[in-house]
Amino acid sequence: MTSLWQETAPGIPTDEFEPRAHYDVVIAGAGLTGLTTAMLLARAGKRVAVLEAREVGAVATGRTTGKLSVLQGQQLQRIRSTSGRRVMRAYVEANRAGFDWLLDYASPLEGAVERRNAYSYAGTADGILTVRAEHEAAIEAGLDARLVSPEELPYPSYGAVMLPDQAQLDPLVVLAALAAELRSLGGVVVEGSRVLGLAARPAPVRVATTRGEVLADRVVIATGSPVLDRGLYWAKLKPQRSYVLSFRVPGAAPKGMYLSVDAPTRSLRTAGSGEEELLLVGGNGHGVGRHDSPASCVDDLTAWTLQHWPGAERTHAWSAQDYETPHRVPFSGWMPRGAGRVYLATGYDKWGMTNAVQCALTIAATLTGDEVPSWARTLGRRITTPQALAAGLGANAAVGWWYAKGYARALVHRLDDDAPTAGEGEIGRDGWRVSAASRIDGAECRVSGICTHLGAALTWNDHERSWDCPAHGSRFSAEGEVLEGPATRPLARR
Repeated sequence: MTSLWQETAPGIPTDEFEPRAHYDVVIAGAGLTGLTTAMLLARAGKRVAVLEAREVGAVATGRTTGKLSVLQGQQLQRIRSTSGRRVMRAYVEANRAGFDWLLDYASPLEGAVERRNAYSYAGTADGILTVRAEHEAAIEAGLDARLVSPEELPYPSYGAVMLPDQAQLDPLVVLAALAAELRSLGGVVVEGSRVLGLAARPAPVRVATTRGEVLADRVVIATGSPVLDRGLYWAKLKPQRSYVLSFRVPGAAPKGMYLSVDAPTRSLRTAGSGEEELLLVGGNGHGVGRHDSPASCVDDLTAWTLQHWPGAERTHAWSAQDYETPHRVPFSGWMPRGAGRVYLATGYDKWGMTNAVQCALTIAATLTGDEVPSWARTLGRRITTPQALAAGLGANAAVGWWYAKGYARALVHRLDDDAPTAGEGEIGRDGWRVSAASRIDGAECRVSGICTHLGAALTWNDHERSWDCPAHGSRFSAEGEVLEGPATRPLARR
């Protein structure tokens, strides 16, 4: 589904792929992390190529809520619990740095940024304890956070922590500006070039793509979930899918940016679309491939919005994918088994606007030989606490359960010769092979039902009309093409 940002995005010129070209740095992924890193390196005189598997902003950045805030729901108390106070304070410093840099860059761009207060609010009486704990953590981290009672919501709330003077962005306007500046400095942005793998030894790094090979002195993997298996990051990340809808609403919409701290999650902000202002409503997140009907999540958000804004008219509905780390802090830095030539950034836990930039600042400083900020050193040297270890073990136990459940469900259901009903897909046994059958816009398609990454049985996403992997978050179109996640190979056609 196309997001509001993607539908209204300015044109973003790109470049032709040049086989065997040699660059100082090759970056996989043309989202906010990749393009910010590339532009910073180009400013430092590096020759940079950004390779994007689909289109600029096709995945996380183009499908975000676009909130630029250091107040992030209950994120600070979670980090303090899993990684300690020192890491929490470094995380806040890092996000402040990302916030300041992105706000300075985006402010001169027409239609890119609006200043707003950010609220983490309690939607239930029990949630006020979480609000107070987040306020305490924010004050401890040096933020100008305040306990308030929201007055502009059309439904009851039970208190909130507010951080003033945050911002909301149109992310595609920012990506267009970054790409244009990068190209003006001699860098290239190439779409339709999926990175498949690389060989880091001997130098230079040989980067294999769907369109041929390129060479690089250094490589940065900025693809959401890393597309390289070295470092086992697929086992350290918890992929999450969440939903965003935009509405025309009668009367005034709330001016603040709101996020509930209790379930079900509700995220609110406004966005300009032409001469009108739309209300954006988000929430209902779940593990990728682990919900029986993602479309019902969209229906639920729609019904909730109509309940509180009678007469609202939905204009767009889309979903985004984010990755959570056990310690709730991003991974950023050099990648294991990369000969010191391969770097990555991942694990933004739904707060990619600030975290993408702070990771880009860290990687760019490392590759140019500039001094790395002290907060980056703290985040890079954090220890794995028992709480973080327990979270990681729990997540991987759930992955094992989904492997077993997926195969059991697929093998007991035999696919017949008829395709599913319109708009539906089903997994089942085709002889002794696990296959996936769908019918989209009258077209019948049958592909392998096994993820090409590490072999989990896929599930049908009835909102995106895609095959999603409940193990590590890879996603495929109905025809089997890779959409996102750690997988790099398409599903075999049956």
